[in-house]
Amino acid sequence: DVVNMILYEDLHNIILVGHSYGGMVVTGVADSLPGRIRKLIYLDAFVPDDGESLLSIQGARGDGLKRMTTNGFVMAPWVVAGKLPPKDVPHPYKTLSDTLILKNERRLKIPTTYILTVAKGTEAKADDFATQAERAKKKGWPVLQLEADHNPQWSATEAFVEMLKKIGNE
Repeated sequence: DVVNMILYEDLHNIILVGHSYGGMVVTGVADSLPGRIRKLIYLDAFVPDDGESLLSIQGARGDGLKRMTTNGFVMAPWVVAGKLPPKDVPHPYKTLSDTLILKNERRLKIPTTYILTVAKGTEAKADDFATQAERAKKKGWPVLQLEADHNPQWSATEAFVEMLKKIGNE
């Protein structure tokens, strides 16, 4: 859907942000359309390599997602039925086991930044996405830290917007 939207709207020179599972998505989009993307930003997101799925990255931690699955959808406790938008929705479990196949080395040349959100009073190394920030560091990406919960678009809106502006202008 993201690739088709970029092509349909004839978008170029874009900054693509992937949040949480969206790291899987933007990695695939960058592999498909590297010439259209100016920058990639991974926000508390998974950082996959070729041949990986979210569950393979998570290892034993993925068992918790399986326990939250009903009728093929991850029903996270924060997904509240009947809530008005903006809202979270159940996530299809199958997407968590789908393997990402990466073929285009040009995606590796896209300037990429990782933002790790860390809740106030919490150590970065204890954060659920600390391992993904480490993967980003090993790839040579700048890793920034933002004091916020996993959803800074709601919990630290102004600081998050300022950080995005700074990254976008670099």
